[in-house]
Amino acid sequence: MFKDRIDAGLQLAAKLKDHKDKDVVVLAIPRGGLPLGSIVAKSLHAPLDVALSKKIGHPYNKEYAIGAVSMEHVILSDAAEIEKGYIAKETAKIRAKLKIRHQQYYKDREPESLENKVVVIVDDGIATGNTILVTAELVHAQKPKKTIVAIPVAPRSTIPRLEASPYIDQVICLLAPHNFHAVGQFYQNFQQVSDAEAISILEESIHQT
Repeated sequence: MFKDRIDAGLQLAAKLKDHKDKDVVVLAIPRGGLPLGSIVAKSLHAPLDVALSKKIGHPYNKEYAIGAVSMEHVILSDAAEIEKGYIAKETAKIRAKLKIRHQQYYKDREPESLENKVVVIVDDGIATGNTILVTAELVHAQKPKKTIVAIPVAPRSTIPRLEASPYIDQVICLLAPHNFHAVGQFYQNFQQVSDAEAISILEESIHQT
């Protein structure tokens, strides 16, 4: 059980201390991953950035990711029987949202280069793992030296799926319970992180590096 995202971030940072002062970029999944990513980045003396990708939900279950979209790429992991028209429509809709989010998060700044870097993807917890899997694939397209997924909690059944990915070199997960229903059940305080809070965390981190 974690007290809050700060507690979870401190515990993750302790597990990643061997990467301090190395060629690392911490990539947080907005919005819940940013409070943890900020702590990890500060601890490792590394820049913090965001993974600006968004999952494509299944037409009958929007929470279930069948792929993900970034500004440059579309990755489909589980969409064999889905109509191409649905995917094209969702991709256009998601890209419009990502464009707005890109302007909010980056303003006049360019994203961090991930080439030949150790990339640490941080989130506040995962359920199916599909979003992380496709994010790792999007990261891989930028030719990192190594990709690490660092999360406080995930279902035990999800960890082998992450470890089997050719795009993930290492998985650090603090809790992998059998009785997993939702990420929030493992936090005493799991208030939603707003866009404004997430942007503020990112901007503060940029000014410190």
